Parts: sequence; structure tokens; C-alpha cells
Amino acid sequence: MNRVQDKVALITGAAGGLGRAMARLLAREGADLVLTDIDDGAVTALGDEIGRETGRRILALHHDVTDEAAWQTVIDRVETVFSRLDILINNAGIGDAGTIEETSTELWHRMHAIDLDSVFFGCKLALPLMQKSGPGSIINISSVAGIVAARNLAAYNSAKAAVRHLSKSVALHCAHTGSGIRCNSVHPAFVDTPILDGFARPGISRDEVIAKLGRQIPLGQVGSPEDVAYAVLYLASDESRFMTGAELVLDGGLSAM
Repeated sequence: MNRVQDKVALITGAAGGLGRAMARLLAREGADLVLTDIDDGAVTALGDEIGRETGRRILALHHDVTDEAAWQTVIDRVETVFSRLDILINNAGIGDAGTIEETSTELWHRMHAIDLDSVFFGCKLALPLMQKSGPGSIINISSVAGIVAARNLAAYNSAKAAVRHLSKSVALHCAHTGSGIRCNSVHPAFVDTPILDGFARPGISRDEVIAKLGRQIPLGQVGSPEDVAYAVLYLASDESRFMTGAELVLDGGLSAM
């Protein structure tokens, strides 16, 4: 308990499966939360629920992570309400399948805007407030697809691999400036969240997709949102104070094959 006591954490894409698990766990461990999402109703309901359960201060905001101006508005609101930001979790993202020939230009740009540009905006615009707040942690949610490629994940592979290297660049910059801010990336394999809905196709149900994905993992199953949330908790806490510019891989052994 109390592993992130009285820290302020901003989680994007908080209404989704991973975001919800992270939010609940960090609040139980003592953090106050800024939860952002484009789904206003879901993120507000989640914030109310967590606030009632934990007694922590929760701020729920509408947030289009592809909009730089919207990012600045969110950061300004965090500073007004909490006067600090200790943890930034760039979690918002989408997933879709397609080979290089199947991937439309529209999907390519949308994937990179949501999965990559949002991380750039978040790191860039949150750093000034985080630097004033003291030592902190930036956690960028990438994917095992950012390390291991697949023939039918052209856009997703590209965006998530870029998040991995951007995280290293941010980590080295923060170390060079002596800000005390760390930056790491998290690389889950398939996790049972709504993002897997995008992998279903006519004639192939979501359950069949999950079963097929589980067979590709040495441990024989897809991950749960809580598996990722506990990894994020470690990176958010002072327990990981000597870890920066690294990737935490949660893939059931997939990348070891």
C-alpha cells in the first residue's frame, strides 16, 4: 500500500481497459488522478467511482490526445487544480491490422497521430510542470509490436516502435538536464481489452481472435489489464528510481522465441 502516496498522475485513454486498471490501482496506492479520454461519460463515471472507493482527488477531463492545444489545456488545468504533476502515463492508443499493401493512407496517419504524436505532445508539454514538481516518471505504453514485427501490423509496428525510441530520447534529455524525471516504455503483448476488437474480421469472432492470439504466446494466454497496471505502478513509484530509458516487456515469453 501507499507506493505512490500523494503523487499526482495523469493517465490518457483512461476510460479503456488498460487505463481503467491503471487508474484503480494507482488510486488504491495513494495517488491523486487526472483521467482523460474522448469518452466524456465513461471517464467521468470512472472518476466518480474511484473517488468514492478510495477518497483520492480525481479530475476527469475530455481530451483529444492528437490535438496539441488540447494537451496544453489539460496541463494548465492540472497545474491549476493540483499545482504539480509527478506521473505521466501516455496510454491512449488504437490498434488495427493490415499489411503494407492493405494499409490505407488514412489509417497510417490516424494510427501515428493517436499512438505516436500523442506521446510526443504529452512528453513535450508536461515536462515544464513535471520539472517544477520534482522527480517524476513518464510511462509510455508501447507494445511488443514495437519490438517484434508482424507482416500484418505495418502501421501499428511503426508507431509503437517509434514510441520505444522516443521514450529513450526523452529519458536521455531528462537525465542530461538533471530534472530527476525518468522515462520508460511498457511493451505488452496481446491484452484482453477493447483494442483487440480491431483484429476481428468477418467470419472470425473476438473470442476466436483471443484464443488464436493466446496460442502464439509461450505462456498460452493473453494478458490481463491488471498485468500491465502492476508494471506501471512499479515504474510510477520510487522503487524504479534507477530505471530510465528502458523498456519493460510483458509478453508471456513471445519476444524470447
